[in-house]
Amino acid sequence: MFKFIRKLLSGAAGPESVSPAEAQALIRQGAVLLDVRSAGERRAAHIPGSLHIPLDQLPGRLSNLPAGKTVVCQCASGNRSAQAARLLADAGIDSRNLRGGIGAWRAAGLPVRT
Repeated sequence: MFKFIRKLLSGAAGPESVSPAEAQALIRQGAVLLDVRSAGERRAAHIPGSLHIPLDQLPGRLSNLPAGKTVVCQCASGNRSAQAARLLADAGIDSRNLRGGIGAWRAAGLPVRT
């Protein structure tokens, strides 16, 4: 956690943020979509095929992620998923942040299951 705060304060560049179209292209190429929202948020709506690990559980569940895959992190608006993408990058996992979260995904006309 302190490593993350030091990087944040130092202004170090984090993982790349991608648009919904770019995220969809990565997923088609084999990337994993990781939903880091709460269980309640996920029950209300989620992106089909996404893996769910809430942000507060992610540090202890890195082994649940498929090895060698790019991970596109997603939340409601892109803030928590940016934190998740940085955490994954710090752990040596190739990660991206879905800019605008599920709201941007939905606005782009991509599928959301309710």
